[in-house]
Amino acid sequence: MTHRRLPTSVTPISCGDLVGAGVIVTRPAGSAGPLVRRIRALGGNALCLPGLVLRALADPACAARALTDASTGDWIFLSPAAVRFAFRIAPGFRLDGKSRVFAVGSATARALARRAIQAIAPARADSEGLLALPELAAVRDRRIALAGAADGRDLIAVTLRNRGAKVTAIHLYERAAPRLTRRHFTPLEQADDPLILLISSAQALKNLMVLLPRSLLSRLHHQPLVASSERLAALAHDGGFQDIVLARSALADDLIDAARRALARHRL
Repeated sequence: MTHRRLPTSVTPISCGDLVGAGVIVTRPAGSAGPLVRRIRALGGNALCLPGLVLRALADPACAARALTDASTGDWIFLSPAAVRFAFRIAPGFRLDGKSRVFAVGSATARALARRAIQAIAPARADSEGLLALPELAAVRDRRIALAGAADGRDLIAVTLRNRGAKVTAIHLYERAAPRLTRRHFTPLEQADDPLILLISSAQALKNLMVLLPRSLLSRLHHQPLVASSERLAALAHDGGFQDIVLARSALADDLIDAARRALARHRL
């Protein structure tokens, strides 16, 4: 599906901090900490509103067997969580020395590097960026294991199969809707404008549009939203959000840069 380009700027605006802004972090609780600390260090009011929870599979033994069975061939890790869960499920997990390893972005590549695994990662940290790597252009008859969530996008698997690869999807964890309470809603309701919503997951955005109280969602529709890709920007636009700023990627630096631009635009 082709998404239209939205009128969102990626040209940096010179602005040095986030003072005066509430910045809503929608990453899962276990991975939100570094971004929250960066926002607070820049003077922003970081507000945690997880759009997802990550949880182990009901049958981790099945995933452990899949990791062992697919130890040869190329590997693609689709998130830092995929790396964490792989080694949690199978602590002795090892890759074949001849395997090529790919990461969907630099954060995933760093998670692999902490396990002494060097990975190839695209500059554009998403499925489209990964598929554009020249190393994945000619993959006919190559065995490729995709390590990720049980409910992830099918774009990578479908595209690689169309290129002739023998793809095995290994599900290591699942993403589920969070259990949000007044503990999450009250700080948002009490915070002053602007509230800058950071979105780097389509599922998180969809969950929040369902779970947020109607009055709070209506307010956020008129607040700045930072989307980490054009696909997410289009989804947000279709969901009623009117002030969308496009980040270069889902990396913390790029999300913060876009939040700064959103705040600078709000101050005009």
